[in-house]
Amino acid sequence: MLRYIGKRILQMIPTVFGVILITFVLFNMVGGSPAQQVLGPHAQADTLEQFDEQRGFNKPLFFGFETGTRAYADSDFARTAGDWPKQAGVIWTNGMVVLPAGGEYALPVKFPLRTDCEYVLEIEGRAAGFPMLGSESLKLSKDWKKISLRFKSLEKFVPGDASVEIRSVRLRRVMSNPFDSQFSFYLRQLAHLDFGVSSSTNQRVSKLLLDGIGSSLMLTVPIFFAGLIASVMLSLFCAFWRDTWVDRFFVVFSVALMSVNYLIWIVGGQYLLGFKLGWFPVWGFEDPRYLILPVLIGVFSGLGAELRFYRTIMLDEAHRDYVRTARAKGVSRIGVLFKHILKNAMIPIITNTVIAIPFLYTGSLLLESFFGIPGLGYLGINAINSSDVDVVRAIVMVGSILFVVANLLTDICYALVDPRVKLK
Repeated sequence: MLRYIGKRILQMIPTVFGVILITFVLFNMVGGSPAQQVLGPHAQADTLEQFDEQRGFNKPLFFGFETGTRAYADSDFARTAGDWPKQAGVIWTNGMVVLPAGGEYALPVKFPLRTDCEYVLEIEGRAAGFPMLGSESLKLSKDWKKISLRFKSLEKFVPGDASVEIRSVRLRRVMSNPFDSQFSFYLRQLAHLDFGVSSSTNQRVSKLLLDGIGSSLMLTVPIFFAGLIASVMLSLFCAFWRDTWVDRFFVVFSVALMSVNYLIWIVGGQYLLGFKLGWFPVWGFEDPRYLILPVLIGVFSGLGAELRFYRTIMLDEAHRDYVRTARAKGVSRIGVLFKHILKNAMIPIITNTVIAIPFLYTGSLLLESFFGIPGLGYLGINAINSSDVDVVRAIVMVGSILFVVANLLTDICYALVDPRVKLK
């Protein structure tokens, strides 16, 4: 078994890496700029750049020698001239910016460029003479051409004797290490169990997860075990009284439970048991008494689907040949249920049970939101509403890894309950 576990752990490595890669792609490549989502569309460029710097978003995605900078957005003067016309003498006409001869013009950056790295300036333009950028000749001709200039200290555009016409300008920061990317930054964070900083609370995400997981488990673990025990016992009861009015009653009962929306159980339970009868508090998390009502609602609302599923398994096993053989040998109906049917039904029960374990970590979104329980479900909802990328990404990431681990536990449990299963 140890060899099998070791082999499966090695097989999990590429799976976990794939989860990390998918998580990175979803939150770093899809959905636009995280800084813009968090800070809003009217945030200043230097504030956005600082946000990106702290979280590694101002680097290439996977690999690159250059990266963009918010100090200057790529300019295509066919659409807009940006801040260029704010300089004295600069003209924007016919889809180009004209720098008249005899003046000095600066690149209109949003904030000062860094002095600890180099930049590349790419310009598409033309001129009759040889305009200068500081001491470097741009060597523009009468024909349109693209030029590239690498610099560390930006000086002035000096057109000289002839005006300069520019169609587009592009500014990039040169990376000292092409492998210093957003993905490598993310991997280094995960290696140190660092999930970043929450943009809404300015706290470490790891601390928020530790603070919330206790409340979530106090809610979901009782729901999980109480629901499992109740559904399995009732399904055995249906198998014992199969094809009778008792069995038909529980079938109708389970279908009725499945037909009612989860939200109805929450609102109805709060109104009837909490507000009208006053048996339970309906908001807060001051002591375990506040968990009784949400646990009852969680168990009751999920009982229908679980009971229907486990009843089908039990009845399927009840018609097997080994059950008829056991009865022919004189084994009692209760003995057949618990010693034979339940034992042989453990494989699908374990599959359904162990796969559900990772979701205990994420809590219950609706229950925690409606009852004010400060768990990970409540944290996740607030993070989504406030576009808190680091928190949402951490919850998804940890949940995905737990799901992979749960698959390994499922196989191990198969071998423990069924001697026919061999771990090889």
